[in-house]
Amino acid sequence: MAKELLIIIPAYNEEANIGGVLDELDQLGMDSVADVLVVNDASTDGTQQVVREKGRQVVTHVFNLGYGEGLQTGYHFAVRQGYRYVIQMDGDGQHPACNIPPILERLRFRDPDGQGPDIVLGSRFIQRKEVDTVGLGKRVALRMFRGGIKLVTGRYIADPTTGLQGLNRKAFHFYAQYGHFDDKYPDANMIMQMLLLQFRIEEIPAVMR
Repeated sequence: MAKELLIIIPAYNEEANIGGVLDELDQLGMDSVADVLVVNDASTDGTQQVVREKGRQVVTHVFNLGYGEGLQTGYHFAVRQGYRYVIQMDGDGQHPACNIPPILERLRFRDPDGQGPDIVLGSRFIQRKEVDTVGLGKRVALRMFRGGIKLVTGRYIADPTTGLQGLNRKAFHFYAQYGHFDDKYPDANMIMQMLLLQFRIEEIPAVMR
């Protein structure tokens, strides 16, 4: 029987980092509710070996397909195995494992009408300004993405390029369908699409390195 949560980690040539990411997840002590899947995107280093030595599941692409395809592989796996929630995080250590419990808690939340979020975004910028954490070019891009989303949907999203996201079954089942997920640029445009389709999106503060 599948556990409640699948943690998806796309990885390409992350031999130096993926072991530390998996060690942090081990320290959370969430094995009773969560499985971890590393999607190895045809790495040419020892990424796959490190993951196997850590005892975690790994799916390896024969060819390098890109970050978005790595996520898509994870969504398909989650659908087939019957998980209730997915949390996606990077394999380079940018997303500390301490973010997983609050994202899962928010995914489980239900208001008095029984409604909860479909997508939970881990945001760097709810409690800190981007000037503290990113360069000028990224700040300009962030403001453009925020402005576009606000103009089209009426929603302000503080961190529209975050890769740290939690999805409920409705959201990742949608993404797993053919043509529903932009595997080339899976960030601000996907948030805009999901808002327009009336998926419920929330942001919570996240710790980033």
